[in-house]
Amino acid sequence: MKSYIKLLLLSGVLVGATACTDLDTEIKTQYTEFPDNPIAAQAKLEACYYYLQKESGLGRNYWEGVMLQGDEMMGISFNNGYYDNGRLALPSIHGLKPDTPGVGMMEDLLSGISYCNTVILEIGGAEGKDDIVAPVRAIRAFYHFMMMDLYGDIPLLKRSAEKDTPIERAPRADVARWIEEELLEIIPQLTEANNADTYGRPNKWMAKALLAKLYLNWGVYTCGDVTKVTNDTSNDKLDELVAVCDDIINSGIFEVGKGYRKKFFPNNGVHIKDFIYAMNFDPVKNTNKYEGGHQLDRFMTFKKANNCDNGPWGFLPAKSLAGAYVLVPECVDRFNLPGDERNQVILKGPQYVADYTKNYEFTETPIMFQGQQVNYTKEITFVTTTYSLDHLDVGADSEAKNIMKGCHLGKYPSIPEDYTDRDRLSGNDIPIFRYADILLSKAEAILRGAKATMGHTPASLMNEVRDCSSAPHVEGTPTLQELLDERGREFICEMWRRQDLIRFGQFENDWGVKNEANPGAKTELWRRLLPVPQKMMETNTNWKQNFGY
Repeated sequence: MKSYIKLLLLSGVLVGATACTDLDTEIKTQYTEFPDNPIAAQAKLEACYYYLQKESGLGRNYWEGVMLQGDEMMGISFNNGYYDNGRLALPSIHGLKPDTPGVGMMEDLLSGISYCNTVILEIGGAEGKDDIVAPVRAIRAFYHFMMMDLYGDIPLLKRSAEKDTPIERAPRADVARWIEEELLEIIPQLTEANNADTYGRPNKWMAKALLAKLYLNWGVYTCGDVTKVTNDTSNDKLDELVAVCDDIINSGIFEVGKGYRKKFFPNNGVHIKDFIYAMNFDPVKNTNKYEGGHQLDRFMTFKKANNCDNGPWGFLPAKSLAGAYVLVPECVDRFNLPGDERNQVILKGPQYVADYTKNYEFTETPIMFQGQQVNYTKEITFVTTTYSLDHLDVGADSEAKNIMKGCHLGKYPSIPEDYTDRDRLSGNDIPIFRYADILLSKAEAILRGAKATMGHTPASLMNEVRDCSSAPHVEGTPTLQELLDERGREFICEMWRRQDLIRFGQFENDWGVKNEANPGAKTELWRRLLPVPQKMMETNTNWKQNFGY
């Protein structure tokens, strides 16, 4: 969050950063050489790091197109309100199309890569000043990773595209191998410092965490055919995964800490020792919509919160809310461990105010709407008299019972200023890589056959994660299914559930009404990749759309 990073994103720099979206055109930059002025140089470098903080990324659309594909949440509509040509419903039922807004991250990711390439060139190329160029190369590798994870075969842009030269898509496995090679080369050049000056920027630990995530999914990325992936797909990088996790563990820098919910409050930031790398949202310092803030609370909170007698977070929002993200029933059932603080982010049944002035402690004050207490039901009844089931329509929002269908997620609460001053944009930082993920990744690697190290067992690693939220300890060796369920509890709405389900061969499983609304969702294994956005297909006519789309 907040003031830990000096966001010197000058408007002129941003023009240079965002102008390069057409891969068939020459890359243009504001500067013909890397600026000598320290402020301008810093601004140019900073602009490399924030291409996921756009509307098409973590500002909004990523959550729609990617998160809603998992077994966590679904996007509902209200008598066709918020249906928007399937913007939320299609990803929820695995029915994405090339023109669905939620698949549009590719353009910004490619723009980020192109901008990084221009900066690298101006610094002096990959052989330039190591301490300056290495973080840029790291974020470039991260953008390639995100794009490869979502779309499969992608452009592998090691340098700026030349004018009138068609860009080809490289096989996913080749991209994965290049990312590995790139990270191994730059990790020794990256700073080990992890403090306010490095927060939100790539350092050695961010690069190692990215390498761990790459190794965790290595079998998926290199198998050649994502439709063939099962829970038993071989992964020859498991021991390397353990070694990278051990490097991070042995650094002594990170810890899961004590207390789960507070990690995601609006005042989170560099002081959260569980965060290895996070997107630093700050709508006060960066007023550009979606770059400075995201709209998770707007879509997750009770739809009529601004018309309640008292708001969910102890204030009445000054603007309307969407309330269109609700939890699938199977997700609610997963939060079932006695004493587990993580259960508190699952808002179900009668609702009570969680006061933002008291660190979002739950009070005994009921949330009242139209004379009745807000009461979320786990099961969701859809109305199909006007629209088919694939609309996920719960009925008109003028009826209180309709907007109480489905439980909600209270993980990223807001503050009054988000609705009075910031156009419903919140500044809770979004963790990308967490220490808890490193621990559970090592546990998974051992369960899948890697050699155990440091006296760790899958149970001891899982229990270290559980200690943060006071969840009961695991007894004996957990199964892979139990580990997947644990990841579902620990990392809900943190970007990785779709990826986890694919790796475990469960992306096509039945949850909610997904497979009923779209029977093809159970058998169309090609949907493990997103479609290439329609705009990118129109611009790059030599590309072939991903199979099935």
